[in-house]
Amino acid sequence: MDTVERASRASVMGRPVPAALLAPLQAVKVEPDVTASLPQRLARDGYLYLRGLLPEAAVLAAREAILGRLEAVDEVAAPAAAGIATGRSRRRELHADLGTFWRSVSEEPALRRLTAGPELGALGATLFGEPARSHDYLFLRCASSGKATGVHCDAPFFTRMTPRVVTCWCPLGPVPLEEGPVFVLDGSHRAADLTARAEGFDVARDKDRKAIMAEDAITLAEQRGCRLLSADFAPGDIVAFGMLTYHGAFDNVSPLGRVRVSCDVRMQPAADPLDPRYFGPEPLGTTGIGYGELNGAKPITEDWHMR
Repeated sequence: MDTVERASRASVMGRPVPAALLAPLQAVKVEPDVTASLPQRLARDGYLYLRGLLPEAAVLAAREAILGRLEAVDEVAAPAAAGIATGRSRRRELHADLGTFWRSVSEEPALRRLTAGPELGALGATLFGEPARSHDYLFLRCASSGKATGVHCDAPFFTRMTPRVVTCWCPLGPVPLEEGPVFVLDGSHRAADLTARAEGFDVARDKDRKAIMAEDAITLAEQRGCRLLSADFAPGDIVAFGMLTYHGAFDNVSPLGRVRVSCDVRMQPAADPLDPRYFGPEPLGTTGIGYGELNGAKPITEDWHMR
């Protein structure tokens, strides 16, 4: 597929991404001869695009379980696995506590088997050079038409106890460009001004500061002379990136009205201090109010920004 066609399928705030600003993530297949180089690749590029890391059947099982919960509140049409939004919602009618509902969706056994599985555990151990542990608190997102995420890095959210944290963005099903996948701002992890912006910034404490960049992704790429890196994702693919890699998600402009389903899994060395907001049987999340703080807790018919 040529660059112009790729660009026409990705958009930011309703504006098609110019062809010159869009480029593919460079894929790595996890094989014995490349595994040892993954930490160096992550440090060099700021991300790892790992094709087929997760078992496809397990990914699709998690997807079906999640979308089945959305079908039950009339947000997704039958068959649920197709992920087509109805444009309606009975979530508030059927569930008095949206945080409790979203926690139950986020704790679907099929999803937890995937996120706590051996594949991500082995990846974390490789990246840190020691046993790794995933956060118990998951950031599950179901983005319907028009939803997107602005440019930000994860350091202000997850590095209170240790800087050694890696995010794994896991698409739960196929996510082509037009359905709003993750993108990476190329080279952002090496940009001194962006690194300085994140230094000492804790979103839960520094409430006068915003994690999302004021500029949209296209404007940032134009200003900085860099590109937005993304891909047409297949079930089983993941993108791993460090806390200082700036990223976001394109608009979901699916012509079919398909919901983009993805989950962020954070990993850190098991021996490092644990942030109680994200670990334990009842983690309270970034702001301390539990799963109700997440955009995923809101009906997919409602507006949301960032998280």
